[in-house]
Amino acid sequence: MNEFLGKWEIIEMEQWDQDYVDLEEPGFIRFDKDYSGGFVFGTVNGTIDYRYSKDLPPKVEFSWDGSSEYDPVSGRGWAVLEENNDLYGMLYIHDGDESWFKAKRM
Repeated sequence: MNEFLGKWEIIEMEQWDQDYVDLEEPGFIRFDKDYSGGFVFGTVNGTIDYRYSKDLPPKVEFSWDGSSEYDPVSGRGWAVLEENNDLYGMLYIHDGDESWFKAKRM
């Protein structure tokens, strides 16, 4: 069973405050059944191609591409489930910022 499936609300990021995260809509990250997904925070959005690992703890690793303020951007990331079932991960922007994030299932 893939515990990551579904939409997760981003509740905290290292590099950006919550007002920015929720600027255009509530920030989220989503993992779909077909190993795709997406995310939005601030002016950044992307589509995800992920792989799921059942190792302990379960983990997803993903690449993504999208835009930031209408400029093309891409990157990679990963996420794990914490003991309280929140999501914790890292998002990397190619040649740019990186930030950890926390999310709760929506």
